[in-house]
Amino acid sequence: MYRFLCFLCSAPNTPYKYGAPLPPLAAHKSISTQLSRTTNQASSSSDSFLAQFIPVQCCSVMSSCFAASAMSDLIPGLPEEVARECLIRVGFDQLPAVRRISRQWKEEVESPDYGRLRRAEGLARPVLAMVQAQPERVEPGPAQKHASASAANGGPANNYRMVLLDPLEGRWAPLPVLPGPTGSLPLFCQVAAVDGAQGRKRLVVVGGWDPESWAPTDSVYVYDFLTGAWRRGAPMPGPRRSFFATAAVGGAVYVAGGHDEEKNALRSALAYDLDADAWAALPDMAEERDEPRGLCVGGRFLVVGGYPTQAQGRFAGSAEAFDPATAAWATVQEGLLEDGACPRTCCVAPGAERMYMLRDGNLVARDGGASAGWRTVASVPEDARTASTVSAIPGGRVVVIGSGCHGGDQTVYMLRDEAGKAASWARAPAPPEFSGHVQAACFLEI
Repeated sequence: MYRFLCFLCSAPNTPYKYGAPLPPLAAHKSISTQLSRTTNQASSSSDSFLAQFIPVQCCSVMSSCFAASAMSDLIPGLPEEVARECLIRVGFDQLPAVRRISRQWKEEVESPDYGRLRRAEGLARPVLAMVQAQPERVEPGPAQKHASASAANGGPANNYRMVLLDPLEGRWAPLPVLPGPTGSLPLFCQVAAVDGAQGRKRLVVVGGWDPESWAPTDSVYVYDFLTGAWRRGAPMPGPRRSFFATAAVGGAVYVAGGHDEEKNALRSALAYDLDADAWAALPDMAEERDEPRGLCVGGRFLVVGGYPTQAQGRFAGSAEAFDPATAAWATVQEGLLEDGACPRTCCVAPGAERMYMLRDGNLVARDGGASAGWRTVASVPEDARTASTVSAIPGGRVVVIGSGCHGGDQTVYMLRDEAGKAASWARAPAPPEFSGHVQAACFLEI
């Protein structure tokens, strides 16, 4: 076991053939030095060097080691600090396997210190979680099996799944499908990322339409990155709503507005507590808001735009903010957007109050402050202007995902918005099996 980990530390980019002889043992100090040298290399990839081996080689080796030991050490034969250096480099997709190895490992990856150590070592990755259509047809090759999965299972034509994108590395990964006959996420559902108890990272999918009947649903699905599985959450209280605002603030998911099954715009709002798996009613907003946009800004739930029942598509430029600390809505903020502007592409930079959106083919930005105005950042490439999704990630970067026409393959562009520097777009690769329409997205750090 000791020698196996030494090999991983000394050759992070060299695939290990199971059963091959291992290099000689290294001293503890040498291992620590090797780990330190590989930190930057590991942090530059969403697939860390340790994660490449755990599912097929490490798990059986580690399990036998722990079975033969008193399991008093985090990794038998290694100093505690070296063992912890190894564990924090495990890829997020391998956490479910890692936590099954031993009680000590389970406690380690579920500890709040685990996430803090990863961030301190520069190992945390900015990731976009996206509700993406699974393409019906792709070019022949290995990707074909992904595109044909829906049809093979008798699923609906509009089959949506959860996909993760590391925009800095251009890496894509699908999450497990939902349990059920179709495995599809609801159409027009909303998604939010939440840090729960002890910093446990989860994705919450709320509402939408049944992919077969197209009827509004009250369903809630929660994906836990530690267990690697979906579970059903408490249903969203009625009325069943569509096209509502959603955002995560603190450890809760907030929902507001939308319209009911009679197409009446709503003022009502709700909050979902993940740890308690319970919903609570909030005070009503001051105005009806159908098709609003939900954002987390300064620790408040901001509901942007929307329109009342009688307006039917004529968007207002106002916004309302709910403060969880006071359990009340602030005074309506007029003129946040131009009247008539759809807020669907609005997003906010993580940890800041800078907002972005698309307007007339341009990416525009607005800094915090009641008197702030919108400024043009850059013209969006033509092959990403249709049905676009806009997401801000740390480092002043903005990701735009769209197509050149309705129904076209999705393209991914990213730019950095820095004061005093001209913004330019860089196109990120999107493999054919990840070229489907992105219906909803949220940012999280893993």
